[in-house]
Amino acid sequence: MNFFVNHLKKLDWILIASAVLVCAFGLAGIYSASLAKGNFSNFEKQLVFFVVGFSVMIAISFFDYRILRNNSYLILILYFLCLVFLVGLYFFAPIIRGTRGWYRLGFLTLDPNEPIKIILIVLLAKYFSMRHVQMYRFRHIILSGLYVLLPAVLIFLKPDLGGVMVLTLMWLGMLMVSGIKIRHFLILLVCFVLIAGVSWGFLLKDYQKARVINFIFPYDVLGGSWSQSQTKISIGSGKLFGEGLGKGSQVQYGFLPEPHTDFIFSVIAQEWGLVGIIVFFGAYLTLVWRILKIAIDSTSNFPRLFAVGFTIVLITQFTVNIGMNLSLFPVVGIYLPLVSYGGSGMVGNFISLGILQSIRAKG
Repeated sequence: MNFFVNHLKKLDWILIASAVLVCAFGLAGIYSASLAKGNFSNFEKQLVFFVVGFSVMIAISFFDYRILRNNSYLILILYFLCLVFLVGLYFFAPIIRGTRGWYRLGFLTLDPNEPIKIILIVLLAKYFSMRHVQMYRFRHIILSGLYVLLPAVLIFLKPDLGGVMVLTLMWLGMLMVSGIKIRHFLILLVCFVLIAGVSWGFLLKDYQKARVINFIFPYDVLGGSWSQSQTKISIGSGKLFGEGLGKGSQVQYGFLPEPHTDFIFSVIAQEWGLVGIIVFFGAYLTLVWRILKIAIDSTSNFPRLFAVGFTIVLITQFTVNIGMNLSLFPVVGIYLPLVSYGGSGMVGNFISLGILQSIRAKG
């Protein structure tokens, strides 16, 4: 009994409190979206996902994270299993909104993007930590990039441009923290520009191009620019204190598309106002700060790089999703971590937080 009590005392409860507060905003937004439809199944499932995710985080914190650092075969097996799950989408996943993005398990869905993100963070953290004095060599950039390239291609073919963006920025950010030459970094940027140009000309689907065009020229307010118009109205009408829980007009009257996933931030902004958004941002910043503190306090490179990698994923998804809501970025289907509806994302993020708690507890 003393072991459990002593272990719980070692956990970062400020991190846990901030994560719970962020989740509470998400649950409130999903409740409002459910109220508008008169169907609370999404809210009830998200509540279960939260409880399961929180419990998994606490359970994982008891395990020694060094198992991941020291067992290369385990990481590679999990990596290739994730690739198998991504390939399996093209054979076993149902087509939902024109994409095979999720496995359907009864009334639940499983998104293989989430486990591959966690495994890639672990794999890259191990790769870079073992070669931190050799990162000036370009071949390590190539080899680490191949680990990212395989799942990125499979995710791109789903098609899921947002998922590819997250993996790419995660890899690039971890490379920069690991230490690469400025010349190599500039070469990578040139390659990304060339790949973007080729993708626009030959690889992107018409609806993906339309999202970018409507973002640049948002004049079709009743067509392709409808989402951007409604998010602006929703966020702006929140004013200082918001319209109140379950009283957001854009949500309740069905004007705001995907209020429980892509545009849940607009729901929060309308119903909680500027004051609520300040609290929401404060909770997120506290969460990121506590994760980075774990990185700073770590005594070796592997836990430090894992913490940094997960931070990059959180910040990327947070920035792009809110940028979508504010019409600062085109709509690319990136969810808001710990907030948007989805069990895979909720549990996946809590698994990463559990590994971070293990790092803090084990030192």
